[in-house]
Amino acid sequence: MASVSLRFVLDPDLTPQLRAEIVDLWVDVSNAGGAVGFVPPVTAIDVHVTADPTFAGIVDGPDRLLVGYSGDRLAAMLIFSDNRFPLTAHWCVVKRVMVHPGTQGAGYGSALMMEAARLGRALGHEALHVTVRDGLGLDKFYGRLGYREIGRLPGALRVAPGDDRDEILMWLDLTVAD
Repeated sequence: MASVSLRFVLDPDLTPQLRAEIVDLWVDVSNAGGAVGFVPPVTAIDVHVTADPTFAGIVDGPDRLLVGYSGDRLAAMLIFSDNRFPLTAHWCVVKRVMVHPGTQGAGYGSALMMEAARLGRALGHEALHVTVRDGLGLDKFYGRLGYREIGRLPGALRVAPGDDRDEILMWLDLTVAD
């Protein structure tokens, strides 16, 4: 694995330029086969249908955006999605975990998720929850980072006619020492 040099920013100003960069990243990740809510091929117009309400949840709160830059280039991002329910305020859902496809294998995904765990603790969360699409090996990636599978929704994701995938529920307990 190459040396990881990402600069992370929590809650950056969601300028029109950053929004466009996020949409471009989302399109690139989706078209490379990434499991971030779409099945390729997608365009920026397709992504905006999901991105625009996502941006509203960040700007108007209570969601939080974490971005990772390699130099001046947006290379990674994720969203801390608030549960919007008081009984689950002690944990957080991590959504839209993306690393630019051109940086795969450089350790950016691991660095992003380690930063998410660090920030999760700093923000007072006791756990982080992610859902992943089965069949892509993502459960193994998260497992190496300390997440454990806590359940599956069988066939919950229809990526194509006749191709239903399980949605895997994964959990990272932030109350245990690293």
